[in-house]
Amino acid sequence: MFRISVSTLLRMVRLAECAVRACAIIVLAWLAAGASIASANPQPTSMPLGNEANPYAPAVSKLIGAIVRYTRWPNPRDPLNLCVVGPADHAGDLLAARGRRPVGIASVEIPAAAVTPEICDLVYIGRLALADQRIITGRLRDTEVLTIAENDPACQSRAMFCLLFEAEALSFRLNIDAVANSKLRVDPRVLHLGARERS
Repeated sequence: MFRISVSTLLRMVRLAECAVRACAIIVLAWLAAGASIASANPQPTSMPLGNEANPYAPAVSKLIGAIVRYTRWPNPRDPLNLCVVGPADHAGDLLAARGRRPVGIASVEIPAAAVTPEICDLVYIGRLALADQRIITGRLRDTEVLTIAENDPACQSRAMFCLLFEAEALSFRLNIDAVANSKLRVDPRVLHLGARERS
């Protein structure tokens, strides 16, 4: 018959409690660090609009500036080169020389065929067919380029950020799989942008 002393049993119970606490700490740290990186479901957030004639243009510029602040490039350039590809309805402030372009970003319009990691640090994809959007995002997979789709509410282009133009707010979806397959580090706190803008 197997026998065990009370002191040994107590030590085993204490070890089990420590193991449970350690697992709980690991799970909490995982969640706090945005461990949903492996999730395929885009994560939505939003920020309110202003009163301009095209209220989305300044909101897009402001949002991209905020996203950049939450993104880390392994080899950052100053300024970062933002390439606008295809017809874009709300990139006016990004391209305007005296507009509300985010500080530290140089914007230029280029054809889709010219998009490369050597030229672009960020790519803003306008109104292109889904197949063309996927060609661009596929070419930039596993690189240091942040991708933003203006005309892809379902986030099927595989861009990292997909903009949603709602009646009272500009929203975006974060494509966590696309971020995970890049060489960029996006702080999960980017998802709190909308809440902070409203407060």
